[in-house]
Amino acid sequence: MNLDAILWDYDGTLVNSVPKNIDITKQILLEVAPRLTGENLPDYLKSEASYHIANHQSKNWQDLYINYYGMSKAEMLEAGTLWTEYQLKNTTPVTLFSEIKSTIDQIQVPQGICSQNSSENIHRVLKQNDLAHKFQAIVGYDDIPDNAQKPNPFGGLKCLNLLYKNYENKNIIYIGDHEGDVEFARNISNTLGAKSKVISIVVTYSGANTKSWTYKPDLEIETPSDLLKIVNNL
Repeated sequence: MNLDAILWDYDGTLVNSVPKNIDITKQILLEVAPRLTGENLPDYLKSEASYHIANHQSKNWQDLYINYYGMSKAEMLEAGTLWTEYQLKNTTPVTLFSEIKSTIDQIQVPQGICSQNSSENIHRVLKQNDLAHKFQAIVGYDDIPDNAQKPNPFGGLKCLNLLYKNYENKNIIYIGDHEGDVEFARNISNTLGAKSKVISIVVTYSGANTKSWTYKPDLEIETPSDLLKIVNNL
């Protein structure tokens, strides 16, 4: 099988952004939902371990904000409009997971990122780590409509369209750390049809545990370098 492209999730897959995301969310809560601050801070924002639980259980960022942090729909929508601004001005460090840079540098097929983070923020982090040239397509939550967020395939198709004018009959890998990423890959596959193949890979190095998931990945990897073995065997 010839591999045509690799699409990545961002948070929890390429970078450990948990400390920064917690800090940003607290700041946004102060502005849009001060009732959820101080003593009423959601339990899932009190530690990195608790954050991981909510993040891996929620379907997408909208579900996370409403059903785990306790925001109203109106508060969630307002928070979404503030995310990019707060991401760009927050100085909490974001680090690549170990082996990510060396792994990506060895991949020769086109690569893209489909994320619920801000595309502008992703560009900046990639540039800081000398990886921007390795990604020909980046689609963030602010590049797609609110009703087309993951696991809707819209963002994945948009990412593929930036890589190929015609993305039919393509063999693709999608890599994430969340059950919603697996569902996202399945939805992309169903949209592309039988002549294309989408292989779903889940990374476990950021805490994902697939045992209870309804949507199961095709493969799991414990370290980024494991991906190279899969690519070389295709």
